[in-house]
Amino acid sequence: MSRLSPVIIGILVILGLIILLASSFIVNETEQAIITQFGKPVGDPIVSPGVHFKIPIIQTVHFFEKRFLEWDGSPNQIPTKDKRFIWVDTYARWRIHDPLLYFQRVRDERGAHTRLDDILDGVTRNVIANNNLVEVIRSTNRQFEASTDIGDVQDSEANVRLELGRDKMTRLIIETAAPRLKALGIEVLDLRLKRINYVEEVQKKIYERMITERKRIADQFRSEGQGEAAKILGDKERDLKKIESEAYRTAQEIRGKADAEATTIYAAAYNQSPESRAFYRFLKTMESYRNTLTEKDWLVLSTKGDFFRFLEQSGK
Repeated sequence: MSRLSPVIIGILVILGLIILLASSFIVNETEQAIITQFGKPVGDPIVSPGVHFKIPIIQTVHFFEKRFLEWDGSPNQIPTKDKRFIWVDTYARWRIHDPLLYFQRVRDERGAHTRLDDILDGVTRNVIANNNLVEVIRSTNRQFEASTDIGDVQDSEANVRLELGRDKMTRLIIETAAPRLKALGIEVLDLRLKRINYVEEVQKKIYERMITERKRIADQFRSEGQGEAAKILGDKERDLKKIESEAYRTAQEIRGKADAEATTIYAAAYNQSPESRAFYRFLKTMESYRNTLTEKDWLVLSTKGDFFRFLEQSGK
């Protein structure tokens, strides 16, 4: 009997270790847990990290996340108060506030997401349907600023005074859904509208209106450009005529001064003696013959004119 004592002691030690391991569990910093006995929760939820104990086989430990969790809603088509049909896509961050309620009502994250889909999507639909589109797409009453180029095409909704705005609307969704979610042991920390878009039929009309407005702006720019081009061409023609006029006047002044100087020189050259004056008169008369007479011309001349006098002398 004494020989079997060490073996029995060894077996007892091993059984003790097995029982100890089976009855202990570790809760990490990112986890919280509840203990169930035959499927029913017993005791308070375990929210502090460390080593904890349970009854082996009879009791089971269920672990839950203590960190923030993500919920991504499905896009929904929602009509606004002013009859605008839009697609709304939302997302939220939530956490397990009461592990015991959470386990009793939804069991796990799959069940929680199903309930979140029902509650958050429904509340979002109701809140958006009770407000105009401008309340969904704008957050503040900040004054709309538009450039002078498109100032005349801004939508009248830009000047609408907001009652809620997107930020307050999301807070309203959270506050409205909070009591129903609290009964599930869930707390929604934040909810955002990830995307808002018109339905396809409305999108086409919006795009057509945008194209029409941009074409009108383009036509306006083109018209202003043509007007500016005409002004530039007019200024060019005016400046060109002014330059040509000034150049012509300067040329005439130069030509007049040159003619005056030439006349002075000619006069000084041909006025030195009676013979030179007669020669000058003869040259000028010959130039007049060459510039005014042809072979087919008939002349009626006075006997006292220079034309006749030189012709008469040439005939002698």
